[in-house]
Amino acid sequence: MLRQYKLRNYNFKLIFFVIALSIIGYFAIGSAKESVQSRQMYGILVGIIVMIIVSLVDYNLYAHVKWILYIVNIVLLIAVLLFGVEVNRSTRWINIGFQFQPSELAKILLILFFSQFIMKYKDRINTFKLIMFMIMLVAIPMLLIFKEPDLSTTIMVGVTFCIMLFVGGLEYRIVLIVLGALIPAGIVFFSIILQEGQTILQNYQVRRILAWLYPEKYADSDAYQQLNSITAISSGMLNGKGLNNNVIASVKNGNFISEPQTDFIYAVIGEEMGFIGAAAVIVLLFLIAYECMRIAHFSPNLSGAIVADAMAGMIAIQGFMNIAVTTGLFPNTGIPLPFVSYGLTSLVSLYIGIGVVLNVGLQGDKRKKTTMDLWTDAL
Repeated sequence: MLRQYKLRNYNFKLIFFVIALSIIGYFAIGSAKESVQSRQMYGILVGIIVMIIVSLVDYNLYAHVKWILYIVNIVLLIAVLLFGVEVNRSTRWINIGFQFQPSELAKILLILFFSQFIMKYKDRINTFKLIMFMIMLVAIPMLLIFKEPDLSTTIMVGVTFCIMLFVGGLEYRIVLIVLGALIPAGIVFFSIILQEGQTILQNYQVRRILAWLYPEKYADSDAYQQLNSITAISSGMLNGKGLNNNVIASVKNGNFISEPQTDFIYAVIGEEMGFIGAAAVIVLLFLIAYECMRIAHFSPNLSGAIVADAMAGMIAIQGFMNIAVTTGLFPNTGIPLPFVSYGLTSLVSLYIGIGVVLNVGLQGDKRKKTTMDLWTDAL
């Protein structure tokens, strides 16, 4: 289970970037809602410990338990619908002495499952039968998550699955065909959900989309948080107003954003840490994703590359989606900012994923190509 690894192969840069981003989140959460700051620190410490332990476990061993991981994932998601705790019109948590959100762990478990599944059947990755079987496998957890309802996590699972297929060797021809079909399908879907009486999305989800399209019309209701978030970020200017400030003209202090420690934590960072703090979050997200991609490049096999690239894509896209929501570029989706937003399940799950990536790096051949070769290939 445990192997002998060389310390010089341990990616301390990735660990530093992850912890640095978590610390920014810790201070921002303390300013947004001080009562939960200590719990976030607890989550960071548990996450770091779990990450180190997971990083020392050979990721190739997941090939032997991939179906167990998949079944456990499905059971947890079904348990949410049957016994879950409802919070803010959504049933996403199970109370097991503490509130646990299986959909966040599902993203990591599905990455581990499909990384091993795709590697096993890599020679048949472009066959219609296998593609349809994999779509069926990912559709089951996506449907269960969608039923909670949790549209943002459903989208993230779907996007991460597409990344894994692409890294696994899906032909460009198939990718182009799928994109060609998805674009008109997306337009049709968008037009349907905006019709009165539609049953695909919940009413509040439709209102969020309408509030994004017509913010002035919904300024006092569904667009309220996003408009105030934009105001908060822009008011921070270069250096911000300072953490835990008592400035009266503060969106956070005036409680104009409800639960700012979760999905709208970036608004708190923008207001109190200014452009410098907001830019630091984006840079750290980029560096984390880049280090994961570097590890994928040197991976000794396909499953390792899929894990590392999927984590890179998930962190980068989820971070982009959260920031896009807080700046008004996307409708309000309720998606957390990786390593920053308050939420212990999301935080620890991400640390688990990074731990697996670190193990891939420990087994990678860093002599394969130089850094200059990496940039040449990218260009």
